[in-house]
Amino acid sequence: MPIKINRLLLTGAAGGLGKVLRNRLPGMTSILRVSDVADLGQAAANEETVKCDLGDYEAMLSLLDGVDAVVHLGGMSIDGPFEPILNANIRGAYNLYEAARLKGVNRIVFASSNHVVGFHKQTDRLDATAAMRPDGNYGVSKAFGELLSRFYFDRYGIETVCMRIGSSFPKAIDHRMMSTWLSYDDLTELIRCSLFTPGVGHTVVYAASDNTPSWWDNRLATHLGWTPKDSSDPFRAEVEASVP
Repeated sequence: MPIKINRLLLTGAAGGLGKVLRNRLPGMTSILRVSDVADLGQAAANEETVKCDLGDYEAMLSLLDGVDAVVHLGGMSIDGPFEPILNANIRGAYNLYEAARLKGVNRIVFASSNHVVGFHKQTDRLDATAAMRPDGNYGVSKAFGELLSRFYFDRYGIETVCMRIGSSFPKAIDHRMMSTWLSYDDLTELIRCSLFTPGVGHTVVYAASDNTPSWWDNRLATHLGWTPKDSSDPFRAEVEASVP
């Protein structure tokens, strides 16, 4: 992979993490194309803004024109009724991968979720071979996305890194996040590794910082060269003192 991508697409750029990454990805690309169904505001320097519904197949074909790689954050980010999740997360994922195939895009970083394995016990330490046990419609949709990306790699050679994101916020705010927290810096570095590491194939990685305790084992993703630097430990005293 090159040192810098010519045109990188960031979907879901108006969302919580999308706004964070919109400011952090420009150094990885000559042109950052950002998309969302919501308002994206003014385009920054070396940036293209495209309003796009992930469920609109023709719009997605156009969105992928001239794109070299994708960071896919777009879609419903919380659990809820099936229909909105169907359009954004399931139909939207299919539209993205089919458009990538037709437009010759060979690398996607897919924002999956720990909710793909949400019905395992917290006492189980999980690696990428753990059975999918989604804990809601949202988790089901992300499991679909992971399976779809596997299919598009096996049949068409499109490489994907599926980031099973824990909880990416400025700080850990409850006991669960002491295990699942992912700093913005660690997330950014994971995306950099996912975009530029040669030959990732189809990789599943648990996206959490170097927390104690840890629920997840990334031994099957060591080829990415990603080593999280941050930890939820500095927030422990505050959480234990203030959160039941």
